[in-house]
Amino acid sequence: MFHLLSVVGLVALPAAATVPHARLSVGFGQVDVTPELGKKPIFLAGFGQDRKATRVHDPIMARAVVLSDGTDKIALVSVDVVGLFLPSVESVRKLLPGFKYVVVSSTHNHEGPDTLGLWGPNPFTSGLDPDYLKQVEKGAAEAVRAAEKGMTRATATIGTAVAPELLHDARLPIIKHDELVALRFSDPGTDKTIGIVVQWNCHPETLESRNTEISADFVHSTVKVLGGTHHCPVAYFTGTVGGLMTSLHVPIKDDRGTDFKDGTFEKTDRYGSELAAVANTALRRATPIDLTPFTVRTRRFLMPVDNGLYRVAWQVGKLRRPLYRWEGKPDPEVFVESHDLNQPVAVRSEIGCLTLGELDVAVIPGEIYPELVLGKVQDPADPGADFPDAPVEPAIYANMKSRHKMLIGLGNDELGYIIPKRQWDEKKPYCYGLKKAQYGEINSVGPNAAPILCAAFRELMAKK
Repeated sequence: MFHLLSVVGLVALPAAATVPHARLSVGFGQVDVTPELGKKPIFLAGFGQDRKATRVHDPIMARAVVLSDGTDKIALVSVDVVGLFLPSVESVRKLLPGFKYVVVSSTHNHEGPDTLGLWGPNPFTSGLDPDYLKQVEKGAAEAVRAAEKGMTRATATIGTAVAPELLHDARLPIIKHDELVALRFSDPGTDKTIGIVVQWNCHPETLESRNTEISADFVHSTVKVLGGTHHCPVAYFTGTVGGLMTSLHVPIKDDRGTDFKDGTFEKTDRYGSELAAVANTALRRATPIDLTPFTVRTRRFLMPVDNGLYRVAWQVGKLRRPLYRWEGKPDPEVFVESHDLNQPVAVRSEIGCLTLGELDVAVIPGEIYPELVLGKVQDPADPGADFPDAPVEPAIYANMKSRHKMLIGLGNDELGYIIPKRQWDEKKPYCYGLKKAQYGEINSVGPNAAPILCAAFRELMAKK
């Protein structure tokens, strides 16, 4: 979770109904995008200011999967950083002509370099190194090209497993998206594993705020264990992490039954290993899935920025993405840039859904709360909520019609927390009888983020 300033169950089809098309091809690629220490300070993201990196514990990677249905190519990239804004994604796409669609996401790692600008030496100075951001963008594109170069014909299986014990929900009400999704790609002739995709819903922040070593947190261990077991590349994607899904405070025990402490590499590695075991359970349960043909649905929209701290961050130069005039419409005929922070402003963002045969993949530009994905928004609202009469947003998964579902969070943008409007709670009296506001709103663009985003997704899927 940011600290600013301070599937549905798998439904198995009969085997005869899931004979894969021979057209499917897949390739995996990865590039090391670890920054070089020593030349300039590297500020670590995700907790407080002035957390400078002192050494590299494990690498920061860009991992890519390229899929082809015989007609079109799609690329999915995940980078071990805290987030990437849409302009960076567009820079990556410019390097990759010839693709029907390119998704660039991040694992939301809290132990890697600041790629957004929020965690510099003080509250008024950006922690973003533009040269490093270019390295990340170039590395993401190189990972895609490596995956494209290694493409081969494939069949696919999909499996899920739930692991509520590996998630701590740090905000009431307790709603966990505790399902891991795993895809296995194999050679049609030999069944040899070509590569694995894992999607899980948790903040990579096990190392906590005192760590000063560059790391991919538990993602490094999960990918390493799975890759070693299956002798293949593994791509990890973060999903539903708002609300607040974290590895902190999750009891993880050593071989003698003693709890590891948060903020240690011992807990981080063991958590990653246990998550790999959950992925292996999903893979053992996996059934065939047809991932062709491809359909891509995307929508650009404006998201108003109501967060006063974010607006100040733009004023002092910490945040450097373009702002646009906000006139109350997410989809104006023309997006007009604005530099007047005395007037309502918005950022330009993007939402999408990929239909890969029998699989729908929602691409969500931020940290969405599980309630909004699973259709579990509190109803009736707590009387202490700031907007108790706000309509319940249309659930993401309810609008996905394919038999299998997956979600890529922080996909193509990072808008922060996407909170159900009727659970917004900044003002007294606070919900659940609490004496102070819960954490979350400080890292959201505003209370209208969820209504705008969920409505945009519903309209997008209505065109299916």
